[in-house]
Amino acid sequence: MPFYRRDDYVLHVTFDNGVKKLYDLKPRLSDERFSILRDRGFFKAVQVDGGGFGISWNDDGDLSENELWTEGKELN
Repeated sequence: MPFYRRDDYVLHVTFDNGVKKLYDLKPRLSDERFSILRDRGFFKAVQVDGGGFGISWNDDGDLSENELWTEGKELN
């Protein structure tokens, strides 16, 4: 699951089937679990989990592949 992060707290994700989606993290920044991501340096440290089934920043901050798929906005 390749992806890149933009400076506006949006992740650009490419799924194995070739579908590309944007996932906006800004609405989650008010959630205590994701508040550390307000630090742009920490936000940029995101990594794909082993096996490619999600992304994570640390043990407390992660998003599943399903979340990225269902809540992401498909690019044309």
